[in-house]
Amino acid sequence: MTAECCGYPISIFFIVVNEFCERFSYYGMRAVLVLYFRYFLLWDDDLATSIYHAFVALCYLTPILGAIIADSWLGKFKTIIYLSIVYAIGQVTMAISTIHDITDANRDGTPDNFTFHIALSMLGLILIALGTGGIKPCVAAFGGDQFQEHQSRQLNTFFSVFYLCINAGSLLSTLITPVLRAQECGIHTQQQCYPLAFGVPAVLMVISLVVFIAGSGMYVKTDPEGNIMWSVCKCIGFAIKNRFRHRSSSYPKREHWMDWANEKYDKLLIAQIKMVLKVLFLYIPLPMFWTLFDQKGSRWTLQATTMSGDFVSILISTVNPILILTLVPIMDRLIFPLIQKCGLNFSPLKRMTVGMLFAAMAFVSAALVQIEIDKTLPNFPSSSESQLKVVNTYSTTLNVTISPNEHLLIESFGVQLHTSKHTYSTISCMFVNDFSLIHGEQWCEFSRKFGFGASYTFLIPSTVFSDDCESITEVEDMKPNSVHMALQIPQYFLITTGEVMFSVTGLQFSYSQAPKNMKSVLQAGWLCTNAVGNIIVLIVAELGKLPKQWAEYLLFASLLVAVSIIFSIMAYFYTYIDPAEIEAQVRKEQGLEPEEMEKETLEMEEKDEDQKNEQGVKQTKI
Repeated sequence: MTAECCGYPISIFFIVVNEFCERFSYYGMRAVLVLYFRYFLLWDDDLATSIYHAFVALCYLTPILGAIIADSWLGKFKTIIYLSIVYAIGQVTMAISTIHDITDANRDGTPDNFTFHIALSMLGLILIALGTGGIKPCVAAFGGDQFQEHQSRQLNTFFSVFYLCINAGSLLSTLITPVLRAQECGIHTQQQCYPLAFGVPAVLMVISLVVFIAGSGMYVKTDPEGNIMWSVCKCIGFAIKNRFRHRSSSYPKREHWMDWANEKYDKLLIAQIKMVLKVLFLYIPLPMFWTLFDQKGSRWTLQATTMSGDFVSILISTVNPILILTLVPIMDRLIFPLIQKCGLNFSPLKRMTVGMLFAAMAFVSAALVQIEIDKTLPNFPSSSESQLKVVNTYSTTLNVTISPNEHLLIESFGVQLHTSKHTYSTISCMFVNDFSLIHGEQWCEFSRKFGFGASYTFLIPSTVFSDDCESITEVEDMKPNSVHMALQIPQYFLITTGEVMFSVTGLQFSYSQAPKNMKSVLQAGWLCTNAVGNIIVLIVAELGKLPKQWAEYLLFASLLVAVSIIFSIMAYFYTYIDPAEIEAQVRKEQGLEPEEMEKETLEMEEKDEDQKNEQGVKQTKI
């Protein structure tokens, strides 16, 4: 008998707190990850984007491994414990990799050994991916195991609170960690505080693990029951192998290629696999949606760094979880019922198609914003050019001649940039925020407010101390960012609307179309579509090399529109089914009651086990 509080098992409170802390840890780390690649490791945009999406793809592939370990070997509880330890070690490793002072021997604020920081961060990310992905399919199911049959109402409430904690952790972390990163910290030199931005998520992951372990004595712990995915794979493999053996025209054709497994596997299992395969076939076009969706954490974040808006930058980072919490109830309670009352057949597959189109529109919006940003960017010299900076500190206008016959007329304290095919050098002093000038006992302070993205040259005359730094002249080499971050709000709204219509509806549709014991198979397939989508981004970022970012946005939008057309055609020919009705029909054809069906399945498994043992192969039971 489990201890209860207000009708709920006390153990679930540990699980809910654990989930909140873990999601805070994951999304907090991910919120600043691409910025760490770009501005700490000094990778270019394409490499930062590629590594980011490779990490996300791995996070969505490892749940399959976690499910197999939990169901076939360790059970959910031990799997969560062991992989959470791996997860926490990964977060701590990642936080350590961001401490620039570790290799900053000359104390100039820049690491002297980037290889050390890269190796440490890659190790941390691999451990994090194994941890977060491995526990993903276990935690919610483990929470469900804590409830008894008479607590169905409390169970539904638990899942609502559980997913609320996911969004709350995501919202708070994406709000807090960018602020932590903006702080300055360091032992020898003050730099943007990546150790704090990654350290807080690491601490939250350790807290998550401690909280989960604290409830150990109260949990209902079930033994591993065998992995259904392994059984499905074996059945499909046998059907393919058997069909290949009987490929001759002398053998009669069968209604479905899975029917070639009839010689060995139960008809009910085959019927269930057929239902799952119909849904998995519809999954084929889906990765393209995730290709666009997950770029809000990479390309769109990098786009925001070229825009202006101090406080708005914090709002932009949290707009997705805020919109999710707002749009889900609005869609479920208002929009979809209203469409149904209008007599329109807005089926789940149609909603998913519309969700894809919303995501495509989001990238068209991002392309338009990028075009506006490009108008404000400075003109940099090409690989065959160099840039000369000429500053006139003389009291009158000077005529400067650059051989062979190029002339520049420069006003006093004016600056002019000249791009040439010849090679020249540029000497300038760069300062940020406040700085002090000290010479012996003489000193003065100079303070200016600089815009993001700007570059300045400061001219310091010999009279600087006599007039308290007032004679310092500043020259603006590059103008600050002028396109406001608020222009990103429409693209975030469109992509989140697409997510609600695509992702939430897709999961509901998948679960309604699959047998109860095959939900985990579909969950694995759904997560794989996300992983493949991130791999597509990785490939395009590394191989596409489009000259303009807005062109890449339009390319992705066009690809998703094409895929949505293909998906709509596939959806048109799909026939909705009732899995329970089909299962009942199969049982009826076999003349079996559910109890007899279970007995026969066990007998067939034992027979199969004996055959495998004869061949020296270990059999894993369902």
